[in-house]
Amino acid sequence: MLSTPIAVSDLPPDPTRLQPESSFVQLLEQASAAGLWSLDAATGQVSWSERLAELLEAPQGYTPGAEQGFEFVAPDWREEVEFLVRRCIHTGEPFDREVQVLTYGQRRAWIRLLGHAVRDSRGQVVRVEGAVQELSPRAGPGGLLRHTAGWGLGGAGGEAFATVDREGRFTYLNEAAERLLGQPANRLLGRGLWGVFQKTVRLRVEERVREALEQHRLLELEELDAPQNDWLEVQGHPFGAGLALHLRNVTARRKSQEQLRLLEGSIARLNDIVIITEAGPFNEPGPRIVFVNEAFEVRTGYNRDEVLGRSPRFLQGPQTQRDRLDLIRSALEHWRPVRVDLINYRKEGEPFWVDLDISPVWDKSRKLTHWVAVGRDVTERKANEEKIQYLAFYDGLTRLPNRQLLLDRLNALLAHREAIGEGALMFIDLDNFKVLNDTLGHQKGDLLLQQVAERLRASVASTDTVARLGGDEFVVLLQPRRGAPGEAEAAASAVADRILAALGEPYVLPGYLHHSTCSIGVTVFGRSPSTVSELLKQADLAMYQAKRAGRNTVCFFDPQMQAVASANAALAADLRLAWRHQQFELDYQPQVDVNGRMTGAEALLRWQHPQRGRVPPDQFIPTAEETTLILTIGRWVLDRACEQLAAWSRRSDRSHLSISVNVSARQFRHPEFVDEVMDAIARSGVAPNKLKLELTESLLADGFDITVNKMGSLKRMGVALSLDDFGKGYSSLAYLKRLPLDQLKIDREFVKDVLTDANDAAIARTIIGLAQSLHLQVVAEGVETEEQREFLAQHGCDGFQGYLFCRPMSIERLEEFIEANLVQLSPLKLS
Repeated sequence: MLSTPIAVSDLPPDPTRLQPESSFVQLLEQASAAGLWSLDAATGQVSWSERLAELLEAPQGYTPGAEQGFEFVAPDWREEVEFLVRRCIHTGEPFDREVQVLTYGQRRAWIRLLGHAVRDSRGQVVRVEGAVQELSPRAGPGGLLRHTAGWGLGGAGGEAFATVDREGRFTYLNEAAERLLGQPANRLLGRGLWGVFQKTVRLRVEERVREALEQHRLLELEELDAPQNDWLEVQGHPFGAGLALHLRNVTARRKSQEQLRLLEGSIARLNDIVIITEAGPFNEPGPRIVFVNEAFEVRTGYNRDEVLGRSPRFLQGPQTQRDRLDLIRSALEHWRPVRVDLINYRKEGEPFWVDLDISPVWDKSRKLTHWVAVGRDVTERKANEEKIQYLAFYDGLTRLPNRQLLLDRLNALLAHREAIGEGALMFIDLDNFKVLNDTLGHQKGDLLLQQVAERLRASVASTDTVARLGGDEFVVLLQPRRGAPGEAEAAASAVADRILAALGEPYVLPGYLHHSTCSIGVTVFGRSPSTVSELLKQADLAMYQAKRAGRNTVCFFDPQMQAVASANAALAADLRLAWRHQQFELDYQPQVDVNGRMTGAEALLRWQHPQRGRVPPDQFIPTAEETTLILTIGRWVLDRACEQLAAWSRRSDRSHLSISVNVSARQFRHPEFVDEVMDAIARSGVAPNKLKLELTESLLADGFDITVNKMGSLKRMGVALSLDDFGKGYSSLAYLKRLPLDQLKIDREFVKDVLTDANDAAIARTIIGLAQSLHLQVVAEGVETEEQREFLAQHGCDGFQGYLFCRPMSIERLEEFIEANLVQLSPLKLS
């Protein structure tokens, strides 16, 4: 078996054994003492004849296995034999070589190895068949001449072959040798080998021949012969009677070498690296280097003497780069040019990239003589390409994959959904991150995001993907795995718990210890066809559900969530149309004091939809906040309320009335909110204290210091501030005492059962007492019965609002109502 595969993809195995050409059959018939062998081109399997096993001194009955094909060839000859066989498979070129073998008796012997291609009906080489004949002294004193004659070496197609005796005189020449030397055999027999060379070198040749004969070693010569004035190569193989000689005219090769030396002056100073190697098989160690230019020496740090005779493979260092080397190997074995980017290593070990063009060089007879490799140092280009690649697919701040790389990986997984099992996509959003950025600055915000990225990477397996979408949004893609139903949810839940714990640990920022949490939405994929956009939307919806559930929690996506989201999307579209078509209105609900006198009204937003009818605020205000339409609507409400206050201020019987306006958390946090309030007051010309802003307790959960500062600015303008729905949310005494409030409003939930529920009664009394101790007014909402009003009034409640007095109404009806009740608004008359 060859050390590298011989089989080629375009040579399908043909089980039909074809008869070789008649000339080769005749040759084998003449070689009765030859050992035969055959090699399958598709598999590389070699089979032997019994005679070959006998020549190789193999054990009786021994047949080679898949790995013993050419093991009998001596190691120093094996590479050449494999090259000859491979060339025969690819080009059909036969071969005839003398090589040494190492028999199974551990004896070195010289053999003659012949090989011939066998083709099928399509002309494809399917097998190489050959013969082996021993040329060692074991063949007997006259054996060599007998065998050479038996092999038909005198034929027109043979190589030049001769023998000399122990004195170095010719004892045999075949026809090819006569033609090569330009003299008939009868003129050369008995003459010394050195006599065929020019006089200036004969003494040197004679000395070399005698040394080879005396020391019984291989003779190698390359000198100018006398008659032809050509360069003659002689290889002499010792045998009992003298030397067996192979003679070749190598003038063309010498001219090629001269051309290489001429080329050296032209290419030595090129900036590109130039390497020229001899032709040969691309096995280990590979073709040997015969030339390098100065650019090679400069860029690699090796001088010429250090690399000549070596394989270029030593430049590749510890990294094998198998894919690129296999590409080069395939091209060279098929004698095709190839271009490839390759990492090489300088003498000191530093890597550098080379854009390498490798081309074959042929002589006039189309014989491959050399390989020429021209390389350009493209290290800087590669570094720029890697940088561009990094910028395209990774987040510069956290070094995590970005949205594009996440989408690519998710698309690849979904394309093989049926084969990979179930995975999970997790959408992670930091809680209250904007507050950190607003209070401590973006630099500390960036440091926090980097620490979050590190903790996320540490919380998942190396095969999972952690990506940053932007801002404080991260996505974790859990690699799909095959398992029982429910395992994907369990695995995702475990990872989510680890992430919650990791991101909940304190963050050490310069001069500040920050505490943060996150909300996580999870969707499982792999059970049914899904698109990337659908999965991201599902995980995002689940994350917002986790936010609404109180944050610092995990929520899994379910179809009902999608239905709610679709309904909200439709509602959002209707809201935009409503604003465009002026479908919003303001109703007013009076507020009265303990004496039943009207002190003001609360402005309540209403939506009159042409199909839906009158839509309650609790059904559309949350959607308006999510779409930011609440900012536009909120400014309109402020303007309308101030305009109404301005109209009342012009009448003495109404100038004492105030209007309360609800402000959403998103509206209040807008950077321009204070300016908008000032502009509305300035345009209308009303007294600021007549405008009362009702704030929700949710404002106290995030950015408390910012909230206090904004409330302080409004208070200094003279605007009255009320805390709506007190007792339901985030209030605490520590917060309450720092807020510049004018009023607390008791939520209707506590008022509703104040007469029947001891807890609600206690809460109502506590709120009233707290307001009194802080010198704040207190107003009860949702008062529907006289008994509720009396209970609250007895405990010190200052004002009331509810159906006991009046339902919300349009401004036109309210004006009529006020006109009819100018003296006093008593519960009896308003019910």
